[in-house]
Amino acid sequence: MPPHRFRAPLAVAAVAAATGLLLTPASSDAGQNPPTGEVVRLNQIQAVGTHNSYHRELTDEEKAVQQLTDRNWWNLAYSHASLSDQLREQAVRSIELDVFPDPDGGLYTEPLVRRDAGLGPIDDPRMRRPGTKVLHWADHDYGTSCATLVDCLRQVRDFSDANPGHVPIVIMLEFKQTDPAKEALGGPTSPPWDEANLDTVDAEIRSVFGEDDMITPDDLRVPGRTLEESVLSRGWPTLRESRGTVLFLMDNSRGPARDNYLKGRPNLEGRVLFTNASPGDPDAAYVQRNDPTGSGEEEIRALVREGYLVRTRADVPFHEARSGDTSRLEAALSSGAQIISTDFPAVGLAARHQSDYVARIPGGTPARCNPVNAPRQCTSAHLDRLPVRP
Repeated sequence: MPPHRFRAPLAVAAVAAATGLLLTPASSDAGQNPPTGEVVRLNQIQAVGTHNSYHRELTDEEKAVQQLTDRNWWNLAYSHASLSDQLREQAVRSIELDVFPDPDGGLYTEPLVRRDAGLGPIDDPRMRRPGTKVLHWADHDYGTSCATLVDCLRQVRDFSDANPGHVPIVIMLEFKQTDPAKEALGGPTSPPWDEANLDTVDAEIRSVFGEDDMITPDDLRVPGRTLEESVLSRGWPTLRESRGTVLFLMDNSRGPARDNYLKGRPNLEGRVLFTNASPGDPDAAYVQRNDPTGSGEEEIRALVREGYLVRTRADVPFHEARSGDTSRLEAALSSGAQIISTDFPAVGLAARHQSDYVARIPGGTPARCNPVNAPRQCTSAHLDRLPVRP
């Protein structure tokens, strides 16, 4: 295996830590190469991502069932383009996938909503094979543009291979299980997110992306320091080091999935994902603050200044889409959160809700210089090399 792109900088940091030398602050190299913006660090940019990026609405027959059994059925009335189209056509640089364990295969092929609509089992053969599945709500809202985690990740990999100049793509995973209310009605019961099923997720990711294609906790941690200490003292990689890569975040802030993922690995040793942590935790490199309004804006700004990677939301279904109100989006942009999640990354998606609301990076670039911590020499147009059109 060739040397990893981050190993040499880590070796320097390790020597500094061992000898007591002062580690280089995250912004100290900001003036080395001003014309290209290559010295800008991963946490000094800002990009838009999609919420439930795989989501597709169901058939009219199934929607009729949803309306009878779910008073909040309207909350499911949105569909996203394929992941590859989001990355290529909509300038999205972060995606979110809801994942369910399916070690034996075929567990989610007969959703109750299909049964009640008079439809047969799902005929997608990928749903019958063992492996992690991607859907929103088993038995009730299973529509997806990519049925398996591996299938979804291959779309991202193919885009990345064709467009290696992109800023790092953030892939967020929410670890879900079946709804007990649906289980009681005859729906399947998903296995627990134990260490074996979590190991399967890591293995599936590594079956698509090589070690040199990802940024992992091991890449950032300085020997003898916690992951948090390493990130806050040494900083995140520069775009020069990390362009064309992906990194994975866990959406779950608590529960068995996070607990078991950290079991025996308090600094995420050997793991692929960065966990959703709280400042002060050994694994705290990324945090979520989903409300950027009011005091949330300044809280996010403070976290960004400290060196954390932060995810927030530009909209919640479907207030902004119905009102056209952009105040939450503007607060998210101003906060400096590096990842801003939306259900409406392109013009026209909110039209069905009677507005022209859209959440995009100002200026139309896939990423921009972070308004809170980017170096003065940063130029948004130099951050992401735009996709090659076919």
